[in-house]
Amino acid sequence: MALVRNDSFRDIDRFLKQFWVTPEINRFHAVPMDVYRNDDSFLVVVDLPGVKPTSIDLTVEDNVLSIRAQRSVPTSVEGVARTVAERPFGTFQRQIHLGTNVDADNIRASYEDGVLTVVIPIAAHAKPRRIEVSVAPDAHVIDA
Repeated sequence: MALVRNDSFRDIDRFLKQFWVTPEINRFHAVPMDVYRNDDSFLVVVDLPGVKPTSIDLTVEDNVLSIRAQRSVPTSVEGVARTVAERPFGTFQRQIHLGTNVDADNIRASYEDGVLTVVIPIAAHAKPRRIEVSVAPDAHVIDA
């Protein structure tokens, strides 16, 4: 497998959020994503609504793709009080552990309508290839 999902603390974080309501600023939030595979690449689709494209930071280090983005604190309007605050703001972060079968040097990303799309090409050495079989003129065939 070329991609390994490792988000071991996500369930613990969800559990703890049920009991403690804390300000969401300065916390890291995992973002939902889908991963697809075709013959030549993996396609990672990440929801980042309300995030400015300039705040998105993608890095690859030691076969780990890190996605980090920032959504600003909503500005308050004078005379208007917020009564429900369910939308998180602050830093959003996700890490994807890449296998050795991807071409990390040619990863591409685009962002449109709050959705980040990352294309991770599969390395040439990991793609299936056909091996030609030749018949030697002096081949000895053993009949079974």
